[in-house]
Amino acid sequence: MKKITLIASVLLAFFTAVASAHGPVRQKAEEQITINAPAEKVWALIKNFGDMSWHPDIFNTTSDGGNKKGEKRVLTLKDGGTITEELKKYDEAKMSYAYKITEMSTAKTITHAGVEEKVPVLPVDNYSASIEVEAKGDTSVVNWTAGYYRAYTNNNPPAEMNEEAANAAVNAILKTGLINLKTLAEK
Repeated sequence: MKKITLIASVLLAFFTAVASAHGPVRQKAEEQITINAPAEKVWALIKNFGDMSWHPDIFNTTSDGGNKKGEKRVLTLKDGGTITEELKKYDEAKMSYAYKITEMSTAKTITHAGVEEKVPVLPVDNYSASIEVEAKGDTSVVNWTAGYYRAYTNNNPPAEMNEEAANAAVNAILKTGLINLKTLAEK
């Protein structure tokens, strides 16, 4: 009986330790906006993967050119940081595409738990997203969805790379982009 109690106690402690030692949880951000313009007009503004001039936070975009799977674009942000993205899926008929961040520049370096850590320009890891334009009569609905992890994938992240920082940054990018897209399309 004592052996069973001891084994049960050890197993319980082990499973408790494993459960509390998990890393980051995949986050999701989704923004949607209704635009008073035909879907074709809205799609024309965003359909070129190599052109993000419609987003006010993007200073410049360079790309391989084209909308084929595997194409890359490098976004230069207003603050000078860069983000490289790869096109994963493109569907002209459905007015949608999906992409993934493959590389980012460092915004700054911090010391966390005695170690120098590089904070990326977008505090996320394993980021992928999709954007889609849907016709709703004379209007359009644009959905922009992103999935990602916080930038710091170990336990006890610094404030610059935790879930709150990741969620705030991604939500700001999606909202700002869609609001500006609405302004451009409704002109």
